[in-house]
Amino acid sequence: MKYIEEYIFKALMYLSLLIVAGFVFSVLWSIFSKGVPVLTWEMVTSLPGSGFYVGKEGGFLNAIVGSVYIVVASTVIALFISIPVVFFLTVYLKADSRFAYLARLAYDVLFGIPSIVYGAFAFTLMILMGIKASLLGGIIVETLLIIPILIRSMDEVARTIPKDLLEAAYSLGATRIETIGVVVRQIAPAIATATLLSVGRAMGDAAGVMFTAGFTDYIPESLSDKAATLPLSVFFQLSVPQVEVQNRAYAAAVVLTIIVLVLSLSGRLIMRYFSKNKV
Repeated sequence: MKYIEEYIFKALMYLSLLIVAGFVFSVLWSIFSKGVPVLTWEMVTSLPGSGFYVGKEGGFLNAIVGSVYIVVASTVIALFISIPVVFFLTVYLKADSRFAYLARLAYDVLFGIPSIVYGAFAFTLMILMGIKASLLGGIIVETLLIIPILIRSMDEVARTIPKDLLEAAYSLGATRIETIGVVVRQIAPAIATATLLSVGRAMGDAAGVMFTAGFTDYIPESLSDKAATLPLSVFFQLSVPQVEVQNRAYAAAVVLTIIVLVLSLSGRLIMRYFSKNKV
C-alpha cells in the first residue's frame, strides 16, 4: 500500500513540475516567437522617432538606459541600507531579541506588498517633498521596493551561521566590528544572489515607476528629468492599435526577458561558486 502512495505522490510531483515548466515555456514562446523576428539592432541602439508610436522608425534605447539608471542607483542605495541592518540583526542583537523578531516580521510584510502600493506611497512622498515624476522618483520607489528583498534574503542565510563560529571569533578577542568580517564571508552567496534577484525584480517593475518616473522618449540627463523604462515601454506600445507597434512591444519584452533570465542564472552560478569556497 505504501508503495502505491509513493508512486501516486511521485506522479503528482512530476505532473506539477510539467505544469509549471509548461507555463514558463508558453510564456517564453509567446514572447520570443513574436519579438525575435522583428527585433533589430536599430531598435536597441536608437531613440524613438517622431512617428515611433504609429509604426515608423526608431527604437527603445531610452527605455533600456532609463531602466539601467534606475535599477543600478536603487540597488546601490538599497545595499548600503540593507547590509548594516542585517549585521545589526545578526551580530548586535541576541537570537531571542523581541526587537529582532518584530523587525523581521515587518520586513516579511513589506516583502509581500505589491509594487503598486510602493508606487502610491512614493508618489505621496514625492508630493510632500515637491518632487515631480522623474528619474529621482523612480530611484526612490525601486529602492523602497528592493530593500525588504535584500534584507530578508541575506538575513535568512545569516541566521544559519553557527553561533559557535561567532563565539569562537569573540573568544579570540575579535570585536563585533571584526566579527562582521566572518559574517560577510558566510553570507557572501546571499549578498550576491539577493542583489541579482532584486535587480531582476526592479528591472521588471512597471506599476511603481508609472507614478514616479514618468515616461519620455529621451535619455534623462539629470535626476529631475523623466525616465522611461522597459516595462512601461512594453505597456505603452501594446496599448497602440497598430500591429507594427505591438510587435515592437514584444521585441522590447524579449530584451527585458533576456536581461532578467541572465540575472537569474548569474545569481545561481554565483551562489554555487561561493558555496564551494565558503568556510
